[in-house]
Amino acid sequence: MKKKRENRINITEVVEKYHSLIFRVAIGFVHVREDAEDITQEVFIKAYQNQDQYRGESEISTWLYRIAVTTSLNYIAQKKRRGFLQFGEELLKSLFDKAVDTIDPHRELEVAQEKENIRKIIDSLPEKQRIAFVLTRYEELPQKEVAEIMQISQRAVEQLLWRAKANLSKKMTPPIRNRK
Repeated sequence: MKKKRENRINITEVVEKYHSLIFRVAIGFVHVREDAEDITQEVFIKAYQNQDQYRGESEISTWLYRIAVTTSLNYIAQKKRRGFLQFGEELLKSLFDKAVDTIDPHRELEVAQEKENIRKIIDSLPEKQRIAFVLTRYEELPQKEVAEIMQISQRAVEQLLWRAKANLSKKMTPPIRNRK
């Protein structure tokens, strides 16, 4: 769905087609459903207001990803300045909501805590590493598309992912061995 310069974006069609994609990007960064919904709405408002800046050189989804990543990072920075960001709250809530029929509630709590710890470790990555990691691992985008979104080379994306994995492995707690 490429757009020529003289055509305007059909925002209704764009929202219908890309809403869930943009929401997933936002939730991948902020982890709180309400915040992700706000960001998603803001992304489409920005896309509509700045549609003249879309040159049609890449897919519209790539352009929207860029807006979503930038908007999410700005939102995080703004929340951090205000001290209101609550990492992992939505993740824990959704895990507990899904665990209604769980056999072992203690194990479910352990899993939820492990997932929250992993999310915090991912959140602690340097910004560019985190963006590359989230887009390739959670959004399952090919490295080539991530390179377009981040406006860097594919080789640079590979290096960011390698560094992200190295940083994650350093920060991960090794499993407890020889439990008695």
